[in-house]
Formats: sequence, structure tokens, C-alpha cells
Amino acid sequence: MSQLSSTDTPLAALPGDALRERAVDQLRAELGDALIDTLVKPGDDVWVRVRADAWREAGTALRDVVGLDYFCFLSAIDWMPSPFGRGEDDPTQPQAERDMTIRQGYTGGETRFQLFARACSTTLHFGVTIKADIGDDMTMPTWIPCYTGANWHEREAHEMFGINFAGHPDLRNMYLPSGFEGHPMRKDFPLLARMVKPWPGIVDVEPLPGEPADSSDADGGES
Repeated sequence: MSQLSSTDTPLAALPGDALRERAVDQLRAELGDALIDTLVKPGDDVWVRVRADAWREAGTALRDVVGLDYFCFLSAIDWMPSPFGRGEDDPTQPQAERDMTIRQGYTGGETRFQLFARACSTTLHFGVTIKADIGDDMTMPTWIPCYTGANWHEREAHEMFGINFAGHPDLRNMYLPSGFEGHPMRKDFPLLARMVKPWPGIVDVEPLPGEPADSSDADGGES
């Protein structure tokens, strides 16, 4: 006797992890082998990773098939370990050799940069975090046709990580001058201000009012 599968059960009747499994089943049926990996963490959440060329199709499936009507956010991850280490906070520290192996998080990955987004259902109170590897051309399809709210988030990801969003109508900077060079959220972007004035790894210790600034002041100055 065959058992009733989660795809045959009304969404409203599915609690917790069964609801998340149902969403994975729906995405797999819609995307096929473009759904690369999934993780349903019991009692917690669900993550999926899709191919880059299916990024927009996956967004449409989340909205129209899974029924996630609320766009939460979109951003990027740079999985490369920081090449600077403590030397960025304290120039007197020796630059130790660092393990620069890239290790992606849940559902894995094959590239340094990943795009990720989250959408939720306002009626069923669950969501899906979706990821995709970004290729060397640093270009992904825009999610604006899927979720209009992605507009601002894609502009920020473009500015901070250097990701191009094909089909986005206006990728102007929001925070930095238009001629600014570099992308500050990349791990290899040098934070020059911290090289000039270390922060926050070193705390500036200032004398209390009335205390001498150094020992030469304490004994009346140099003789």
C-alpha cells in the first residue's frame, strides 16, 4: 500500500519540517537537476542551492509554486578567508601564514562568491534560504521580475561585492562615490583606515584629565 506523500498533502496541514520537505519536493519537481543540494535542518530551517543559470527560475518557483509571497533579503557571501589577519589591526604583529582554503557553508558550493536570498510565506510562517554559485563573470540574473523588493538589495550587492545583475534597470551606487574603485565587502579589500589607525583590535588608552601624557611630563620634561 502506497503512503501519502508530502506533495499530496495540503500545505496548511503540514507542520514544521514536513512543510519544509514539501517545499524542497516542489522545487525539485520544478527545477530538476538545476536544484543542486538541499538541507532541511530539523526544527530549524531549510537551505537550497541552485545552478546560477536557474537563479531567476528558482525565484519564480519560490513565489508561484512554493507560495512564498514575502521577499526578505538578497546579498552575497565571500567565502575566501581574510588575507590580512591580526596585521590589519596591529601592524606590529607578524604576518603568520594563513590557511586560505575556501569552505562554503550549508549546501556547499564551488566558487568563492555565492549569491543568497530568502523568501517567506506570510500565511504559513516558514521560509527558504536559497543560494547559487557566482561564476567568474560575476553576473547573475536580476530577481526584480520575481520580487520587486530585490531592486535595492541587488544595487547594494553590486556596489559592495561587484556583482552584475543582468536585467537590473539601475545599478547606481547608493553609498560610495560613483568613481570609487573596489568593493568593500570583498575579503581582500584593504581597509586603509585600520592600517592608519588600528581598530577595533587595539584600544587607544588615553590619560585621565590631569594625568601626565607620558613619563617625560611626569618628571618635568627632558633635562
